[in-house]
Amino acid sequence: MICGGGRETPTQENMNGNIAIAGAALGGTIALGLIGYKAAEAVGRNPGASGKILVQALLSAALAEGALIITILMGK
Repeated sequence: MICGGGRETPTQENMNGNIAIAGAALGGTIALGLIGYKAAEAVGRNPGASGKILVQALLSAALAEGALIITILMGK
């Protein structure tokens, strides 16, 4: 049923928050996968730089997870 005045029902508001959280979770998962893929590829090309690559990959993964956690906390 459509509500007048452009107001959303509580169910619609909850659905919008859940969609935002699902999008953030999908984006975070894709980001973590790409970080791991590119880090493994970089180590394969230059094994001597594995320490520096590992540090950068871990920092990037932490930032991606942090963004996801903030989205989940703000969405609920």
